[in-house]
Amino acid sequence: MAALLSSLLIFSFLSLGAPLSSNYYQKTCPNAESIIRKAVTDATKNDKTAPAGLLRMHFHDCFIRGCDGSVLLKSKGKNTAEKDGPPNVSLHAFYVIDNAKKALESACPGVVSCADILALAARDAVVLSGGPSWEVPKGRKDGRTSKASESTQLPAPTFNIAQLQQSFSQRGLSLEDLAALSGAHTLGFSHCSSFNNRIHNFNSTTDIDPSLQPSFAASLRRVCPAKNNAKNAGVPMDPSSTTFDNTYYKLILQQKVLFSSDNALLSSPKTRSLVSKFASSKDAFSKAFVKSMIKMSSINGGQEIRKDCRVVN
Repeated sequence: MAALLSSLLIFSFLSLGAPLSSNYYQKTCPNAESIIRKAVTDATKNDKTAPAGLLRMHFHDCFIRGCDGSVLLKSKGKNTAEKDGPPNVSLHAFYVIDNAKKALESACPGVVSCADILALAARDAVVLSGGPSWEVPKGRKDGRTSKASESTQLPAPTFNIAQLQQSFSQRGLSLEDLAALSGAHTLGFSHCSSFNNRIHNFNSTTDIDPSLQPSFAASLRRVCPAKNNAKNAGVPMDPSSTTFDNTYYKLILQQKVLFSSDNALLSSPKTRSLVSKFASSKDAFSKAFVKSMIKMSSINGGQEIRKDCRVVN
């Protein structure tokens, strides 16, 4: 019942949000995209991890209340915001959105939503990392609600295929979208806490997940020993973690991926077939990723255009 209500809530956002369009700012802020691109480009010159941070931030925004910029809001008074919820405390690169917003407010005040800035920045992050480009539909509004308690609705790295399928389907996303969007894990870094379940106390009979390639598991245990409480310990998501490519899918087939949720893509005939397809063709992955990104980022349910992305008007 809870899943049904959640699904209905998500789809109400789709129906309530105004239609998005590729030329939404053509007359009101014609330089919007170039201003945002500059903010992302400038940040990436100084911080190679910024693109991964922006892409992950966009996912985390869209999966809670639709793509409404709610993940950007800061906690206030007695309300703890999404960004301070457990799955989001490691999000970074918020300053990139702040910089873009400041420049946009100077060029065309009160016009471009923070949700649109984040959607465009995520696209630019992929392009700057060597990935595909696409036309981002625009016209999202910013939400006024942000609750840390709702961040638990994000798909967890420990999810199995059934849990992943349910999480994505509640947002109108298919198994094809799940397989394609998971490819975002080609970028970035993971802390030990996200995959410790696979390398320590896996179950009552074995310490290590038997689906992990043994030497890879051993290397992870060296970085993340059982008694190591180092907050920032972890490893890159893949060896080319600042390049948007299809290495992630090759690693799945080699059983060298970090998360249970990554390995879970092998447990469904549909997603397993797509993993093989994307592993053998970067072009096929890129096309599927673009299609699914446009689909995911079109979920919106905001109400306003924030002047400051960190606070409601």
